[in-house]
Amino acid sequence: MEKLTFYAVSHNEKLDRIGSYLAHRLDRDVYRQRIGYVFISMKALDQLLLACHAQSLNLFVESFLKMVHKLLESNMPELQVLGTNSFVKFSQIEEDTPSYHRTYDFFIAKFSSMCHNNSDDAETRRKIRLAGLKGLQGVVRKTVSDELQVNIWDTTYMDKIVPSFLFNMNEGFDSNLESPVHEHPEERPEVLADSCLRDVMRRAAYANIHAVIKPVLKHLDLHELWVPNNFAIKVFKGIMYSIQSQYGYVTPHFLLLHLDEHMKNTPKIKRSIVEVLKQIVAIAADGAVGPSVLEIFNTLLRHLRSSVDERLSGGQAMSGSQSASDLQQLKFDENEEILFEEAIIDTIGAFASILPDYQKIEIMMFIMGKVPMPKDRTSTQLQEDDHPLASGAKGEGDILVQDMLLKSLLEVGTKYTTNSMATTFPASFFQPLLNMSVVPNPGIRVVVQEILHTLIDRHENVIKLYANRGIVKNIGDLELKVEKASRQDIMFMRKHGAEFQWHIFENLIRSQNTTKNFVAIYCTMSLLCVELGTDDILVGLVKLALALQDHACDPTSKIPTSHQYAIHAIVAQYLNLIGQLTAIPSLCQHVWQVIESRRKSTPHLLPPISVEDKVPSTGQGSLAPELLFQVDSISEALGSSGHDVSRLSVPYIHVQEPRNVDTRPRSVTDAGSIHVDFELLQASTAGVKQKHLTEHVTFESLKQVLLSGINDSSVEEERQKRLDVLHSFKNSTLDELAAAAEVKNEKWQQKLNEILDTVTKSPQTPAGSPTRPDPSTPLQFQSVPTYEMKFPELCVY
Repeated sequence: MEKLTFYAVSHNEKLDRIGSYLAHRLDRDVYRQRIGYVFISMKALDQLLLACHAQSLNLFVESFLKMVHKLLESNMPELQVLGTNSFVKFSQIEEDTPSYHRTYDFFIAKFSSMCHNNSDDAETRRKIRLAGLKGLQGVVRKTVSDELQVNIWDTTYMDKIVPSFLFNMNEGFDSNLESPVHEHPEERPEVLADSCLRDVMRRAAYANIHAVIKPVLKHLDLHELWVPNNFAIKVFKGIMYSIQSQYGYVTPHFLLLHLDEHMKNTPKIKRSIVEVLKQIVAIAADGAVGPSVLEIFNTLLRHLRSSVDERLSGGQAMSGSQSASDLQQLKFDENEEILFEEAIIDTIGAFASILPDYQKIEIMMFIMGKVPMPKDRTSTQLQEDDHPLASGAKGEGDILVQDMLLKSLLEVGTKYTTNSMATTFPASFFQPLLNMSVVPNPGIRVVVQEILHTLIDRHENVIKLYANRGIVKNIGDLELKVEKASRQDIMFMRKHGAEFQWHIFENLIRSQNTTKNFVAIYCTMSLLCVELGTDDILVGLVKLALALQDHACDPTSKIPTSHQYAIHAIVAQYLNLIGQLTAIPSLCQHVWQVIESRRKSTPHLLPPISVEDKVPSTGQGSLAPELLFQVDSISEALGSSGHDVSRLSVPYIHVQEPRNVDTRPRSVTDAGSIHVDFELLQASTAGVKQKHLTEHVTFESLKQVLLSGINDSSVEEERQKRLDVLHSFKNSTLDELAAAAEVKNEKWQQKLNEILDTVTKSPQTPAGSPTRPDPSTPLQFQSVPTYEMKFPELCVY
């Protein structure tokens, strides 16, 4: 062997004849079953192949591949394994001048068939399958590095290679046989197949990824390996861990396309695909979404809507069926659809968790845009059953879609971190969300409140508030985390506080409310107080609580008695929270006096809230004053601590539509000016000496002081003018006021005409100069020819 190697290296031109001779000898030895000589010939070829790197090696390789071909065609497992091992050694050699006319079609087909060997002997089957896997790995290694050789990524080849890997992976996955202690892990076909598949994915460029993933999906379909999906999850996890990181989003994309192809398939299979998608998203992290973020969520939401439609059609089919077995099967399918919808919602949350916060806001707005909105927002003056979504097949479908989409939105919201309320609640998202909080269905209203909890709560206080179902003496026991609200959040609440109050009031007076609704709304009110509770916002929330108490005491209100008790309990619990957060002793004292009085005589007006339990029927309009929270006592307590309580004196009026509520922020200057003017007018009307007013340092008050210091008579004239205007509007008829306005308008128009006539100049235009023969006639222009006009020198060329 040493002499032969030295001769071949020294005379490269002889390699072709040496190879031809060894191939001829091997062919003859195989035919005569002289296995010992076959092994000697292959060993000689292997050593010559490793030693020689001449340019004429290509001709020698052709002879070598013919010998491997001959061995693989043999029926003897030993020769097949021998030929495979020689090919693997050949695949590890980097040729100086690769041959572009060489093909590997036979080797791919043969190695793939060896991967599916089903010999009765387990050891023989294992060896042949291992040889087939190593051969395929060698083919990929040999061809993938040079694009000018055989395109290994072609569909014809990958449809044989990838299923061979998956078949061996699944065989080992299902058998769960323990390998011998002395056996190396790489000597197990399922382990080697997994390694080969990962190696292929690691080498795949962007344009070639589909060539691997599509055969994987096809294999899982044909062999029905989606249910259960443990094997599918293992395969795709291996793919995601091996694929290049910048192409991580391609795999979820192909899974979504495959899910579209299974649109008409059973919900079990679709749920398995979605669960696989959820598992691999966490691996890809922020690379799982790619450039088309909304397209991913749009696809998932489309399948969610389709599932809801299937449930509705299944319900109709179930009602028309007469067979008990059919009823059971239809019920089972409906349960599977529900599980499929829950899987979609979880997957939406998994995708959202890897997005940055600004994209999560966009996704929530996108989902909100898909929610069927109520045609008209109803109020307590309308019957809830008349709502367009309250009945009918379409209404039922819309309610299901609303429920599923809002749960998806809630899942996204749980992954979002709130920093600024204005950023979290853009107008295109905030208004539709509040509109959904007053739909007739109580379950949907609870979901909306949970969404608000998730987005408003920044310190995980909602869990502590939910856990507190009673009234605590010391609010510190709840361990609420309270921080001062930022200026942006204060401006947001000043702008949208009235909207919050309207929807909270509207929610609480709904006749279909359950205990969950009341508890959820109390948590929303408490979070507004804890997270955004500045002085002016707290006063507004106190005013809302007192308005709810008045409504519960109103004998004309149509809400059930149990709901009235629940509202009283919420008001008591809420005012106790506000009192202890503000730490105003007089307010806390008044609140606890009312609470103690209720404990003695009317404990049903205190938490815990439960509208489903039977409650004693008592006249709500006849509640004693000591059982109610008094506006005067609360105003005095808040005023003593520096709060502006002027708004508490004005009763809260619940209008039919929240858009009628004036939510524009009032400036301190305007409020002070109105207050000063009103006091001055009242004092002058009474004809008595004005008392010392509360000092309002505003522009108007400074102006009044300046005017009074310069000229008292001008101030008196101004007061008299205001009184005259007030008197004329009180005592004059509409016709008299219209006539006076018309006279004033004519005087203004006449004065304007005089001013315009005074400033009118002769136009330097061909129209000429204006002339007026008679003062009563309008202006007339006399035409002037262009050539007679005089232009400045700079304008003439």
